[in-house]
Amino acid sequence: MAKLKYDYDPRVLDIGEKADQGDVEFQFRILQDKERGLASLRRIRDRFHDNPIVTDVLFYQQDNGEVQVIVRGDFYEEFILALMKHRLLRRVWWEE
Repeated sequence: MAKLKYDYDPRVLDIGEKADQGDVEFQFRILQDKERGLASLRRIRDRFHDNPIVTDVLFYQQDNGEVQVIVRGDFYEEFILALMKHRLLRRVWWEE
């Protein structure tokens, strides 16, 4: 089965990703242009919060400025494409 892969600029942000019982947990650390990066994450958060599914994507702002995001497995592709749309990723592709 193909998996959606992505690439980002490690000078601008750091993304940690790990699977957790059907969900995927992301940890975002914005390294450059923090206001723009956080604004993009807020727009993505608002987009998912505006739909009727409460548990699709959950955002948590950490005290250290990082953002933890828990994505339900069936919303993974939609979340990755939202990151691309808001220019937090450089490219997205399918890998077999």
